[in-house]
Amino acid sequence: MIGIIDYGMGNLGSVTNAFRFLELDAKIVARKNEMDDCRALILPGVGAFGDCMSHLVEHDFVDPIKDWVAAGKPLMGICLGLQALFESSEESPGVEGLGIFSGTVNKFDLPKELKVPQIGWNRMKETKPDCPMFAGVDDAAFFYLVHSYYVCPEDASIVAGTTEYGIEYCSAAWKDNVFATQFHPEKSQAAGLRVLCDFWNWAEAR
Repeated sequence: MIGIIDYGMGNLGSVTNAFRFLELDAKIVARKNEMDDCRALILPGVGAFGDCMSHLVEHDFVDPIKDWVAAGKPLMGICLGLQALFESSEESPGVEGLGIFSGTVNKFDLPKELKVPQIGWNRMKETKPDCPMFAGVDDAAFFYLVHSYYVCPEDASIVAGTTEYGIEYCSAAWKDNVFATQFHPEKSQAAGLRVLCDFWNWAEAR
């Protein structure tokens, strides 16, 4: 069973529907005690970094998520769920992130011809072809993105995939039991569904 964390900010419907389409067991987790019977967790997110962290605190998910990761259990972040794994964001100065990954979240500063937010399809170049979440996914496959901010990891070794939009930035991160994407796999058709299925298989193997 995969738990999809409901902290009041997240694309729960489309993520749940993607797992239903794949015929894989997933449930909404609205309270920390509901994590107990889950093999893996997904942290989705849509909106602002500060609001995300405020809602995680309000719903008492911050320490349980940190404890989950520390225990070596699989966690996947999606979009804002990736950004929340970092220490801070230019979007919300003074607000602490989960700090699972070292680094910051910066705002795009791009030429006028490139619109911010980036909305639409773009390629992801795999920088870690051995990442289990890329099994059966073509290198430079297209994924769907909606974001104005991008993550800047201090440790380059966690960068599993990059995307170019005026700059080359980290669009997927992976370290130990934590995997996260800036793109929305649940909205990325066959390639995205493959990533979700791979995450399921990886979590089951662990």
